[in-house]
Amino acid sequence: MKKFMNKAESMVAESLEGFVSAHEALVMFGSQRKFIRRRHLVPGKVAIISGGGAGHEPLHVGFVGDGMLDAACTGHIFTSPTPDQIMAAIEETDTGAGCLLVVKNYDGDVMNFEMAAEALTGRHRIETVIVDDDVSSHWAARSSGRRGVAGTLIFEKVLGAAAESGMDLAGLKALGERIRRHVRTMGIALGGVTVPDTARTTFVLEADEMEVGVGIHGEPGVSRQKLADADTITAMLCNAILADWEMSNAGERALLLVNGFGGTPTPELYLVYNLARRTVEAKGIQVARSLVGTYVTSLDMAGLSVTLAMLDDEALHLWDAPVSTAVLHWGTNQ
Repeated sequence: MKKFMNKAESMVAESLEGFVSAHEALVMFGSQRKFIRRRHLVPGKVAIISGGGAGHEPLHVGFVGDGMLDAACTGHIFTSPTPDQIMAAIEETDTGAGCLLVVKNYDGDVMNFEMAAEALTGRHRIETVIVDDDVSSHWAARSSGRRGVAGTLIFEKVLGAAAESGMDLAGLKALGERIRRHVRTMGIALGGVTVPDTARTTFVLEADEMEVGVGIHGEPGVSRQKLADADTITAMLCNAILADWEMSNAGERALLLVNGFGGTPTPELYLVYNLARRTVEAKGIQVARSLVGTYVTSLDMAGLSVTLAMLDDEALHLWDAPVSTAVLHWGTNQ
């Protein structure tokens, strides 16, 4: 295994140090370096807090800033942040309007965020939105029900913009639950993940195989199939997403996100985006917004996911609202 690192055990801390240094106008370390927060908090605004294990960057730290997250808590690679990290973030970023926790549906994340919220009951007003967009993971390990994967980015952007506009905690909770019903993701991989701690690849595929229904922690998918061409792969991903909805798709407007897992070249992501767009538009769905790139990763996994989010007028407006983070930046000159 070849990695640009000193020691596996210090890799996350050193990486976060570099991230804060590179984006010091936007972010800073919170108390005792337990989390990363936006540099300028807004008094009286609900704080949006998320987090998870390292290895998914730029999620979550790359989305800390104006119009998105107020704080992100990072655990070791593929390991949930601890309750004391989350508690510290709540204590420091709650400026009076309470906190909304955006939590991916993995058992460790859910447990630790719940423990933090319970420990601060009576001192802070806290609500939680669980992200569970993965259509392949009803039975997956690490989570009870669907996993939270690339769709997490959409929650963080829309809820972050709503909080920035002054929406109160109850309104944000309700908005998050509404979005939750309309975001779906499916992922696929052509190779496993090399984890620095173990120097082993999480799963190994033959040259003519692909892993279907993978998550973002290097875990195997729900089936191993023969490698197919891009048309076939994209149709499979999109059809799995569309089949999961009990709704009429005709006339719906959607955000289409094609996300790389860390080891997939950008040209391949755009190729799949083009095929996915054709597929969903053939079903009568209007692709109103698009995002293509490497945003929610699994270290160096060769793979990608397709996310489709059916967004109403309010959610589209919030997606378009100004944002200034290390990774997403539009609608502002700051």
